[in-house]
Amino acid sequence: MKSILIKTAALLPLVAALSAQGGDISKNVIEPQNYLVDDAGFTLDAGYETAYYFRGLWFSNNNVYSGLNWSTSLSDKVSVNVGGLYTVSLDTNVPGGKLEYSEIDLFSGITYDAGFAAFTLAYTQYFFMDTFSGSVNGSTFGFPQSPDSTVTGASDLSLTASVPVFDAGKIYGTYAFDFKIDAHYFEVGGDYTFAVTPWMSLVPSAALGYGIGYYTYQEVSGVDQGLTHARAMLSAPIQLTPSAAFVPYIGANFALEAREQLNTIEGANDLYGGAKVSVSF
Repeated sequence: MKSILIKTAALLPLVAALSAQGGDISKNVIEPQNYLVDDAGFTLDAGYETAYYFRGLWFSNNNVYSGLNWSTSLSDKVSVNVGGLYTVSLDTNVPGGKLEYSEIDLFSGITYDAGFAAFTLAYTQYFFMDTFSGSVNGSTFGFPQSPDSTVTGASDLSLTASVPVFDAGKIYGTYAFDFKIDAHYFEVGGDYTFAVTPWMSLVPSAALGYGIGYYTYQEVSGVDQGLTHARAMLSAPIQLTPSAAFVPYIGANFALEAREQLNTIEGANDLYGGAKVSVSF
């Protein structure tokens, strides 16, 4: 009995120290880990949008899409990501019939966070299964006299600089060079996140694009360079679980001098919207 009392007394300082640290010594118990990794770095997206625009150019309507992205940190300042995206039109009516449009994008990038700004160098390979302009009844919907409109694949290298604004926003500038048609694209934009509840926020954003020989169909439009578009958007991310989010959005695309003669199906100005589910694991 005396031995037991001595051992108990010896443990009292340890118990007191643990209690002082956390108030509950059960919190200091190491729980067994019954999974291989905590976070694999993958994000899976699946969504629908009433119209598909890319860099101010209209492609199709009523698209469903899915994408998978993987990212990881190489250091406290450097991270890399690779991924892919597939989009397909379910129903797009154009003069002459129904437009078929589908696209696959494969991309990779590396980001360096300098503190005052983050710099991302990215490479993207595009595959246009129905040609760049889509197809109707098996034939391209593009202009045969304009090679830009009938390409079936392209690739570009882009550099983006993103500067944080306070704690919830950013402004950015992007330059991209298209290797297929030797064209240049520039874009500036920004966004800001307003927290509405702990699980929902509102994110207004805007962008302005400029192209030099960038899919302007010069042989048809007579335009080689100029402002491509202005875009305004409002999204409302809703965090459903720690790893899943639902993101509805509404946007407006305003075709400018380099797009006014091209975005004729939807008109120069178009209001569109969509939503996606995003799951991280």
